[in-house]
Amino acid sequence: MSAGTSPLNLVVTGGAGFIGSNLALALQEKFPEARLTVIDDFRSGNFKNLLGYRGDFVAQDLAKLDWWEQFGDEQFDAIFHLASITDTTVHDQFVQVHDNVESFRRLLKFARQKKMQIVYASSAATYGPAREASVESNGAAPANVYAFSKTIIDNIATRAAREDPDWIIVGLRYFNVYGPREAHKGVPASMVYHLAKQMKAGQRPRIFKHGEQKRDFVYVKDAVEGSIRALEAQKSGIYNLGSGRARSFNELVDVLNKCLGTKFLPDYIDNPHAHYQNFTEADLTRAQDALGYEPQFPLERGVADYVKWLYPA
Repeated sequence: MSAGTSPLNLVVTGGAGFIGSNLALALQEKFPEARLTVIDDFRSGNFKNLLGYRGDFVAQDLAKLDWWEQFGDEQFDAIFHLASITDTTVHDQFVQVHDNVESFRRLLKFARQKKMQIVYASSAATYGPAREASVESNGAAPANVYAFSKTIIDNIATRAAREDPDWIIVGLRYFNVYGPREAHKGVPASMVYHLAKQMKAGQRPRIFKHGEQKRDFVYVKDAVEGSIRALEAQKSGIYNLGSGRARSFNELVDVLNKCLGTKFLPDYIDNPHAHYQNFTEADLTRAQDALGYEPQFPLERGVADYVKWLYPA
């Protein structure tokens, strides 16, 4: 990205959502002179996530948005595309695929002529079941329609970048992100949020038998830092953004007990999901090499920071 001496002109789609709002506020802090525009239809986002935001806001459905009518010939330095239906339990295949893919296709068409940089949210869900750290070159194996929609977006982005090597398009495969401004998501919010809420209410944390499932829990501050680093990418590519270390559900309960000052034992329940990722872990080699991404929040530090935000003294 090269904006010369003029202030940056940036867009964040899905900016009222979880990662999007954290990103918009972080961009505002990092680039105080930048012109920021958030686009969101509030299907799953919440205006409260943007309290303190000083930029512009466009309330539009991205699957129907005419970018030219909305923005004319405006030149953006980068468009962060984080908008999507992220609830993996939405089983309406048409709605999930149409909205997620069509939104990206329209954005791509608008950005192509002026080669505006695109940084978009892919997902670790595209990898499907895994037993070891996932590498970006692994083939896609989507187990649900959300992951399928993200796989198609990756395909479209890869093809567009291949056809025009001077156009920078960066996909970020976020792993299991947790942190501030996710409560509005309800059921799809992170395990960290739900378990902390249960334990704070004096309840035993409910996790699937027998708690040895593992996740790459990545704190939203790390996910946002990696996203901002994508602005400096020298070429197109798809990169993992995680903590780089899988941690078990049992370990998460232990960490929460320490942070909350509690001593709860897990309440093990049956797993009702037929297609469930029992293991996720990001191989960060490519993100480290291309983006200089180095996560700063291992689970202990991330949960401690989050708990202080959730339950200020």
